[in-house]
Amino acid sequence: MADHLLTVSHLHKHFGGIAAIDDVNLAVEQGQIHAVIGPNGAGKTTLIAQLSGQIKPDSGDIEFGGRSIVNYSMARRARAGLARSFQITSVLMPMTLLENVMLAVQGSDGHSFRFWAPVNRDARLKDAALASLAAVGLDDRAEQIAANVSHGEQRQLEVAMALAMKPRMLLLDEPMAGMGKEEGGAMVEILNRLKGKLTILLVEHDMDAVFSMADKLSVLVNGHIIATDSVDNIRNNSEVQKAYLGDSHA
Repeated sequence: MADHLLTVSHLHKHFGGIAAIDDVNLAVEQGQIHAVIGPNGAGKTTLIAQLSGQIKPDSGDIEFGGRSIVNYSMARRARAGLARSFQITSVLMPMTLLENVMLAVQGSDGHSFRFWAPVNRDARLKDAALASLAAVGLDDRAEQIAANVSHGEQRQLEVAMALAMKPRMLLLDEPMAGMGKEEGGAMVEILNRLKGKLTILLVEHDMDAVFSMADKLSVLVNGHIIATDSVDNIRNNSEVQKAYLGDSHA
């Protein structure tokens, strides 16, 4: 029997008369990259927001590690090991990459953010932050000011900040948005290196990237998951092709 780290049961969310999430059921296996794909407006970001605790569902349940977290706050979910990259904290542009990640390490330890404290003198914080930067290939850029690095490197920094939270699972909402081919390729390499070490739920529009990384795909259309399967089976699913993969604006 598969070891499911995250299980979503009969999740619903309406905004007015519109069903953004309509009876979604989802199971994400430990150590896998599970991608959620679908056309614009399908409800993918709303789903991620509900999983992270940013938005409360109208009904349904979310289990993480065998325990219901549907009533947990975002902070409590993060402490339980469920981290949403790019939503955990904003990159502080005037600070170095290292300082940004050191602040994330502080947060994961339950300490207040000591913006004016000499954090660079704390060897434990520094070593942990450098390890997170190394995981995304930015350890050689640690002393660079965040505002002076590329968009792709800022995205990599946000993943490093998420990793500093010591998560069991990452929720990634379009991590390659706005990236060129080279930067996107670097992100794919980073996420592939994390496969097996962490569980990742990924929302991404770059289908080449998704197909090269994902162990399993779920297709979300009009707030409802119409298929969950392997990459090859999703590619050959006629219902998915009609609803999404044949759409050049996906």
